[in-house]
Amino acid sequence: MKLQLPEKLKPYSGVIYFVVILLVSHFFWKYTVLGDEEDYLVSFFGLDITRPFDFMARHTAHVSHWLLQGLGFSTTLTDNNVIRHTANLNAVHIVWSCTGIKQAYILFCILAFSRGPWQHKLWYIPLGVLCVYLFNILRITFITAMMDGHPEQFELWHEHITKYAFYVMIFGLWVAWEEKIRFFSTRSRIQQTNA
Repeated sequence: MKLQLPEKLKPYSGVIYFVVILLVSHFFWKYTVLGDEEDYLVSFFGLDITRPFDFMARHTAHVSHWLLQGLGFSTTLTDNNVIRHTANLNAVHIVWSCTGIKQAYILFCILAFSRGPWQHKLWYIPLGVLCVYLFNILRITFITAMMDGHPEQFELWHEHITKYAFYVMIFGLWVAWEEKIRFFSTRSRIQQTNA
């Protein structure tokens, strides 16, 4: 039995599909990938999957610290991924949930379960994951830079503005897939069939 949307919702079927995949992948992650913000142990159905998260947290901290230094900020980086401003000692601790891995996973799920040819997904999904990675590096660098003069705004930027900007970017990548990549590949396949 195929699920049919009411006529009024049919023009929004793609967006509804996007939201459903986003929510299912989000809640699957939320209830299967477990770890405390301050805890370094990350588990998936009880299995220890800490290593990739630890690697990415260290990498994110190193790259963000390097960018801050290049932008003229005076910061130090500790062994436990704390970037500290030397003038006022305000700091940001880069933990496993700051790695962008969850957002990369959600984007992967959305694109993998979207309509369209796999030969295009094989290059578009890695490109999308690269965009998520770069956005996350810029997000962490921006939040850490902002801590130099406005530490009271950490919660606003970290928990609200940049978190939701991540999902706006993911939506934009999906729209590009739906409107440009998938549309043109489907159109060219139809033209080849008619030729």
